[in-house]
Amino acid sequence: MFLFRHAPLQPRILGACLLLGGLLGGAQPALAEEAPNNQRWVSDSLNTYVRSGPTDGYRIVGTLTSGEKVELLRTQGDYSQVRSDNGNTVWIPSRDLQSVPGQAERLPQLEQKVADLSAELKGIDDAWKVRVQGMQETLDSRKTLIDELQAARAALDAELTSTRSQLRDAQAQLGEEQQQVLMRYMAYGGSIAGAGLLLGLILPTLLRVKRKRNDQWV
Repeated sequence: MFLFRHAPLQPRILGACLLLGGLLGGAQPALAEEAPNNQRWVSDSLNTYVRSGPTDGYRIVGTLTSGEKVELLRTQGDYSQVRSDNGNTVWIPSRDLQSVPGQAERLPQLEQKVADLSAELKGIDDAWKVRVQGMQETLDSRKTLIDELQAARAALDAELTSTRSQLRDAQAQLGEEQQQVLMRYMAYGGSIAGAGLLLGLILPTLLRVKRKRNDQWV
């Protein structure tokens, strides 16, 4: 005689099932492929009795626990003959069988998968943090370099401005010196010209006076 009961889902199971709804759909095909063709599980939503034959006219001989694994022996009409773990053979509506394990059996696998994914996610997060830290350090070093280059450029701009100012002062001073030299040359040339002119005027006069004196002595 089988005892019928719905396997009670503990709160953590319910929470995990809600959280991992997407994983359930993805995990079922993989589990169905690994299960032998004659393995079946009683549906998680089982709501019927098992019978001694393949029709509703056979007497009820008990129930199976939802999620319980059974061995499929044969199918006839809407019923399937299965053998439970304790060796009893009964007939159950085919609609109440599924080809994938129940939630209670899949949950540990899903929890392990969640743990693996969480570990992988943590590794990715740690790697990203390290990468971000490296990028931040690179940005800081580049910012420092940019600040140094900007400071050097400011110093060069200041030095260039000072050099240009000194160049303008030197050019102005050179212009003044050139004017002074030109004035000296002009004054010197004028002096020479005046001396020549004066000599040209005085020399003939001296010669005439000397001739007169010579004539008087003769």
